[in-house]
Amino acid sequence: MKYLIDLIALAFLYAFAFFRKWRNRGRDVLLVNTLIYLYLSFVLYFTLMPVIANIPFILDHPYKAMDLTPFGDVLARRGDFFRQVILNVIMTLPFGFLVPLTRNRTAGFVRTISLCFLMSLSIELLQPFFDRHSDITDLITNTAGGVLGYGLYVLFRPVTFWVLDRLKTEKYRR
Repeated sequence: MKYLIDLIALAFLYAFAFFRKWRNRGRDVLLVNTLIYLYLSFVLYFTLMPVIANIPFILDHPYKAMDLTPFGDVLARRGDFFRQVILNVIMTLPFGFLVPLTRNRTAGFVRTISLCFLMSLSIELLQPFFDRHSDITDLITNTAGGVLGYGLYVLFRPVTFWVLDRLKTEKYRR
Protein backbone atom coordinates (compact mmCIF):
# COMPACT_ATOMS: atom_id res chain seq x y z
CA MET A 1 0.00 0.00 0.00
CA LYS A 2 2.85 2.36 0.83
CA TYR A 3 4.34 1.86 -2.64
CA LEU A 4 0.97 2.42 -4.27
CA ILE A 5 0.81 6.00 -2.96
CA ASP A 6 4.16 6.81 -4.57
CA LEU A 7 3.22 5.09 -7.83
CA ILE A 8 -0.07 7.01 -8.02
CA ALA A 9 1.79 10.27 -7.36
CA LEU A 10 4.26 9.47 -10.16
CA ALA A 11 1.41 8.58 -12.54
CA PHE A 12 -0.41 11.86 -11.79
CA LEU A 13 2.81 13.83 -12.19
CA TYR A 14 3.37 12.25 -15.59
CA ALA A 15 -0.22 12.63 -16.76
CA PHE A 16 -0.81 16.20 -15.65
CA ALA A 17 2.63 17.81 -15.78
CA PHE A 18 4.77 16.08 -18.38
CA PHE A 19 2.65 14.18 -20.91
CA ARG A 20 0.96 17.20 -22.51
CA LYS A 21 4.16 19.20 -22.62
CA TRP A 22 6.14 16.37 -24.23
CA ARG A 23 3.34 15.36 -26.61
CA ASN A 24 3.26 18.86 -28.07
CA ARG A 25 6.97 18.65 -28.85
CA GLY A 26 6.59 15.58 -31.08
CA ARG A 27 6.36 11.81 -30.88
CA ASP A 28 10.12 11.40 -30.73
CA VAL A 29 10.41 13.69 -27.69
CA LEU A 30 7.40 12.02 -26.07
CA LEU A 31 8.92 8.55 -26.53
CA VAL A 32 12.39 9.38 -25.21
CA ASN A 33 11.15 11.48 -22.28
CA THR A 34 8.54 8.87 -21.33
CA LEU A 35 11.19 6.16 -21.40
CA ILE A 36 13.51 8.12 -19.12
CA TYR A 37 10.57 8.99 -16.82
CA LEU A 38 9.65 5.30 -16.53
CA TYR A 39 13.29 4.40 -16.01
CA LEU A 40 13.73 6.98 -13.23
CA SER A 41 10.48 5.81 -11.63
CA PHE A 42 11.85 2.26 -11.49
CA VAL A 43 15.12 3.54 -10.02
CA LEU A 44 13.15 5.34 -7.31
CA TYR A 45 11.11 2.20 -6.70
CA PHE A 46 14.19 0.04 -6.13
CA THR A 47 16.33 2.57 -4.26
CA LEU A 48 14.15 4.89 -2.18
CA MET A 49 10.48 3.91 -2.15
CA PRO A 50 8.22 4.14 -0.34
CA VAL A 51 8.91 7.86 -0.04
CA ILE A 52 5.64 9.67 0.68
CA ALA A 53 4.51 7.27 3.43
CA ASN A 54 7.94 7.45 5.09
CA ILE A 55 8.41 11.23 5.06
CA PRO A 56 6.99 11.67 8.59
CA PHE A 57 9.46 9.07 9.87
CA ILE A 58 12.71 10.00 8.13
CA LEU A 59 14.18 11.49 11.29
CA ASP A 60 13.03 8.68 13.60
CA HIS A 61 16.26 6.70 13.23
CA PRO A 62 19.94 7.61 13.27
CA TYR A 63 21.53 8.63 10.00
CA LYS A 64 23.97 5.92 8.96
CA ALA A 65 26.93 7.42 7.12
CA MET A 66 27.92 6.07 3.73
CA ASP A 67 30.33 3.15 3.82
CA LEU A 68 33.41 4.72 2.23
CA THR A 69 35.41 1.53 1.73
CA PRO A 70 35.33 0.85 -2.01
CA PHE A 71 34.31 -2.74 -2.71
CA GLY A 72 34.45 -3.57 1.01
CA ASP A 73 31.76 -6.24 0.63
CA VAL A 74 33.64 -7.76 -2.28
CA LEU A 75 36.95 -7.83 -0.41
CA ALA A 76 35.33 -9.26 2.73
CA ARG A 77 33.12 -11.59 0.68
CA ARG A 78 30.00 -10.48 2.58
CA GLY A 79 26.58 -11.26 1.19
CA ASP A 80 25.97 -11.68 -2.50
CA PHE A 81 28.37 -8.89 -3.45
CA PHE A 82 28.80 -10.08 -7.05
CA ARG A 83 25.04 -9.85 -7.68
CA GLN A 84 24.91 -6.37 -6.12
CA VAL A 85 27.76 -5.08 -8.29
CA ILE A 86 26.18 -6.47 -11.47
CA LEU A 87 22.72 -5.11 -10.58
CA ASN A 88 24.14 -1.64 -9.85
CA VAL A 89 25.90 -1.57 -13.21
CA ILE A 90 22.76 -2.77 -15.00
CA MET A 91 20.58 -0.24 -13.14
CA THR A 92 22.32 2.76 -14.70
CA LEU A 93 22.92 1.40 -18.20
CA PRO A 94 19.65 2.97 -19.44
CA PHE A 95 20.64 6.32 -17.94
CA GLY A 96 23.85 6.45 -19.96
CA PHE A 97 21.91 5.54 -23.09
CA LEU A 98 18.84 7.75 -22.67
CA VAL A 99 20.29 11.00 -21.29
CA PRO A 100 22.00 11.98 -24.56
CA LEU A 101 18.70 11.43 -26.33
CA THR A 102 16.75 13.68 -23.95
CA ARG A 103 19.24 16.52 -24.27
CA ASN A 104 18.51 17.14 -27.97
CA ARG A 105 21.44 14.88 -28.80
CA THR A 106 23.91 17.36 -27.33
CA ALA A 107 24.87 15.64 -24.08
CA GLY A 108 28.38 14.37 -24.54
CA PHE A 109 30.25 11.79 -22.54
CA VAL A 110 31.37 14.09 -19.70
CA ARG A 111 27.93 15.64 -19.22
CA THR A 112 26.16 12.27 -19.31
CA ILE A 113 28.54 10.62 -16.86
CA SER A 114 28.47 13.68 -14.58
CA LEU A 115 24.66 13.51 -14.47
CA CYS A 116 24.82 9.76 -13.80
CA PHE A 117 27.29 10.33 -10.96
CA LEU A 118 25.12 13.10 -9.47
CA MET A 119 21.98 10.97 -9.68
CA SER A 120 23.73 8.08 -7.97
CA LEU A 121 25.27 10.35 -5.32
CA SER A 122 21.85 11.86 -4.59
CA ILE A 123 20.34 8.42 -4.11
CA GLU A 124 23.19 7.25 -1.90
CA LEU A 125 22.93 10.37 0.28
CA LEU A 126 19.14 10.03 0.60
CA GLN A 127 19.00 6.29 1.31
CA PRO A 128 19.98 6.54 5.00
CA PHE A 129 16.98 8.82 5.59
CA PHE A 130 14.81 5.91 4.46
CA ASP A 131 16.70 3.46 6.71
CA ARG A 132 18.69 1.95 3.85
CA HIS A 133 22.38 1.19 3.47
CA SER A 134 24.55 3.64 1.53
CA ASP A 135 27.80 2.53 -0.06
CA ILE A 136 30.61 4.09 -2.12
CA THR A 137 30.75 0.86 -4.14
CA ASP A 138 27.21 1.57 -5.36
CA LEU A 139 28.31 5.02 -6.49
CA ILE A 140 31.28 3.56 -8.39
CA THR A 141 29.33 0.74 -10.01
CA ASN A 142 26.39 2.99 -10.90
CA THR A 143 28.75 5.41 -12.62
CA ALA A 144 30.38 2.48 -14.44
CA GLY A 145 26.93 1.45 -15.63
CA GLY A 146 26.39 4.96 -16.99
CA VAL A 147 29.70 4.70 -18.87
CA LEU A 148 28.66 1.37 -20.41
CA GLY A 149 25.24 2.80 -21.27
CA TYR A 150 26.87 5.74 -23.03
CA GLY A 151 29.03 3.26 -24.94
CA LEU A 152 25.87 1.49 -26.09
CA TYR A 153 24.40 4.86 -27.07
CA VAL A 154 27.46 5.58 -29.25
CA LEU A 155 27.32 2.09 -30.74
CA PHE A 156 23.61 2.24 -31.57
CA ARG A 157 23.40 5.98 -32.31
CA PRO A 158 22.77 5.58 -36.07
CA VAL A 159 19.88 3.17 -35.53
CA THR A 160 18.47 5.21 -32.64
CA PHE A 161 18.57 8.47 -34.59
CA TRP A 162 16.99 6.75 -37.61
CA VAL A 163 14.07 5.56 -35.45
CA LEU A 164 13.66 8.95 -33.76
CA ASP A 165 13.85 10.80 -37.08
CA ARG A 166 11.13 8.51 -38.47
CA LEU A 167 8.93 9.33 -35.47
CA LYS A 168 9.61 13.03 -35.93
CA THR A 169 8.63 13.00 -39.61
CA GLU A 170 5.46 11.03 -38.80
CA LYS A 171 4.31 14.06 -36.82
CA TYR A 172 4.36 16.23 -39.91
CA ARG A 173 2.63 13.71 -42.21
CA ARG A 174 -0.71 14.09 -40.45
